[in-house]
Amino acid sequence: MRDTGYVGGFRGAVLMSVAALTIACAGCGVPTGDSGAEGQDPRPIDTGQTEDTENTASGTTPGPETTGEVRPASTRVEVGTLATGLRVPWSFAFLPDGDALVTERDSGRLLRVSPSGDVREIQTLPEGGDGEGGLLGVAVSPEYERDRYVYAYTTTETDNRVVRFRIGEEPEPILTGIPVNSYHNGGRIEFGPDDKLYVTTGDAGDTSNSQDQSSLGGKILRVNPDGSVPGDNPFPGSPVYSYGHRNVQGLAWDADGQLFASEFGQDTWDEANRIEAGDNYGWPEVEGEGGEDRGFVDPITVWPTSEASPSGAEILVDGAIPQWEGDLFVTALRGESLWRLELDDRGNVTGRERLLDGEVGRVRDVAQAPDGSLWVSTSNHDSYGNPVSEDDDRIFRLAPDRG
Repeated sequence: MRDTGYVGGFRGAVLMSVAALTIACAGCGVPTGDSGAEGQDPRPIDTGQTEDTENTASGTTPGPETTGEVRPASTRVEVGTLATGLRVPWSFAFLPDGDALVTERDSGRLLRVSPSGDVREIQTLPEGGDGEGGLLGVAVSPEYERDRYVYAYTTTETDNRVVRFRIGEEPEPILTGIPVNSYHNGGRIEFGPDDKLYVTTGDAGDTSNSQDQSSLGGKILRVNPDGSVPGDNPFPGSPVYSYGHRNVQGLAWDADGQLFASEFGQDTWDEANRIEAGDNYGWPEVEGEGGEDRGFVDPITVWPTSEASPSGAEILVDGAIPQWEGDLFVTALRGESLWRLELDDRGNVTGRERLLDGEVGRVRDVAQAPDGSLWVSTSNHDSYGNPVSEDDDRIFRLAPDRG
């Protein structure tokens, strides 16, 4: 039932509505400062060198060492507050004009948030979920300027499903029958570089779903924009793309089109995985590493469950922060931070760093905006959280320092 994580990098609370604070790039040598209070100028924060961040106590496995590869030229990163007063914002999807569609899990509200911080409710989607269910993922059609379709992952009393609609119109179900519970509902939807819709699902509390290829639970699914099954899926006639998952809530592609996913473990290890069509990722037979000899795919990195509870994921591709180009970002709920993972050209993790460590509460989603910045949302009003600010929940923007 756990929907909880741990990460870092800021000193002092980030409680401003329009003020910003600045992260100095790793290794830039900029002195550490306190975060700015509302109305004050940004202060530089040095996150330090990327380093092994695993806890080596209690038998846990050390993480990878940072390699000697040359990183791109560095820039200071400003963290500004875009929106406040939200309630469990769950997912971002950007429109062609640069505005983002944002879902609120419990209210069913679909919001439109501009880069200047304007927030407007544009629609409420019917939903019947409780606990970790509700209005979850959102995606915008790759052909939005032509077809105007928006996609959403919603919980009903009988299933989880994917719907599509034009803003202001009644949603049309395109994929139904995904197992539902008050927990482990998955919920992330993203269009991949191939213009197919990828859908993450949880095991809905029934671990047998994950290894059962006839079940849609505990999977990553791949469908056409109308919900039909692509002819090149790994299992003919099935939307299943990969299986053996417990509860995937993050999807990200690198510049070469390689898919990565973040996944909740149970009691021992949370995971980030490199996803290949048709592969089996082991749940419930294995949690974390150690499944390769049994025909399962091992994760590219793991965290103790106290340090992650990973939800959203994003890889910076042609982004605005050069030293982070190609890095995989994973949000942490229980860990209350944002993990930055350096990847080599084979998709292996070569270094890890914590950002926003314990300063903004539970971090739910991360997405790259059209301008190359990163948007990050909190989830402090969910059933596991405690608001850390009267302005919670909030959306932050990580971008090059304008000063």
